Amino acid sequence: MKSTPSPKPQTKPMSRPAKTKIPVAPAVRLETIGPEEAGQRLDNYLLRWAKGVPKSHVYRIIRSGEVRVNKKRAEPTTRLIEGDVVRVPPVRIAEPAQIAAANSAQTQSRAQGFSDKMPILFEDEALLIVDKPPGLAVHGGSGIALGVIETLRITRPELNFLELVHRLDRDTSGVLMLAKKRSALVEMHRQIREGHTDKRYYLLAHGAIDAGPGTMQLKFPLHKYLLPNGERRVRVDPEGLPSHTALRLVKKLQQGDVAISFAEAQLKTGRTHQIRVHLQKLGHAILGDDKYGFEDADKRIKSKRLYLHAHLAGFTHPRTGEKMRIESPLPAEFAAMMQSFEQ
Repeated sequence: MKSTPSPKPQTKPMSRPAKTKIPVAPAVRLETIGPEEAGQRLDNYLLRWAKGVPKSHVYRIIRSGEVRVNKKRAEPTTRLIEGDVVRVPPVRIAEPAQIAAANSAQTQSRAQGFSDKMPILFEDEALLIVDKPPGLAVHGGSGIALGVIETLRITRPELNFLELVHRLDRDTSGVLMLAKKRSALVEMHRQIREGHTDKRYYLLAHGAIDAGPGTMQLKFPLHKYLLPNGERRVRVDPEGLPSHTALRLVKKLQQGDVAISFAEAQLKTGRTHQIRVHLQKLGHAILGDDKYGFEDADKRIKSKRLYLHAHLAGFTHPRTGEKMRIESPLPAEFAAMMQSFEQ
């Protein structure tokens, strides 16, 4: 008997996995700022509202004028006040699963590694003050996944509210203040705005600064601009914003024909890159400054970092009214560089 061939099993066509749709926020939203949102910068407000939206996109819609405050264009640094109406254009908001993916085990591990290198200088129910290491941005964006704020939000999930009180450049180390309560943030911003805080930095600069016996008052007006690649820069410009740095020479050091100066800078205003540009204009750029410094001189003395350190923050506690003075020790790299000149 001939065997009847068994019928070939029918195969179902492979189904393609459905693409995850990213929901789009309604066409245009008009958000009225309440007391809890008041005091925030516009960029921080939008970044918290549009979780999962790339930071670069948030900044792009602000700068393009798609975001408006009270029907007017606004800067990312605009402080929102109660009653402001913010126009928000359509943006794609990430699914909860996408947000969770951002907090993957790998991200958690990286955040913990950053946190371990960031000692806590002070903490209570209102404030968290850390000693930021050089090389760590205060917030993510522009290719940076994790900054100080993202790191702490991941490693301290019990904190329902955490915002930066002020900022430090990525390569600057030292005292960085964060608020754990909205009321504390608003009060600290008021103190900064009205000049009631004391922020001081140690720095090492090229050359022998001739400061005399007192303190130099540097008042070069500053103007922000963008390079063709979108990178932010600052220059001294008569039409720029008023700025004021008080510079006190601590010590001059000499090694052969090369001199450096150890100095303390006190911020009277808080412009972007203020100390760095003021020292450049003075002719004594800060060691290791890759934006405003002296590249050849840095190579000669083998400068490994930006030698700018926020060593002191003085302020009034936003809840208790106590006068606070938080200090960060001088980094080992500063001591090593100065020691190399003293040998």
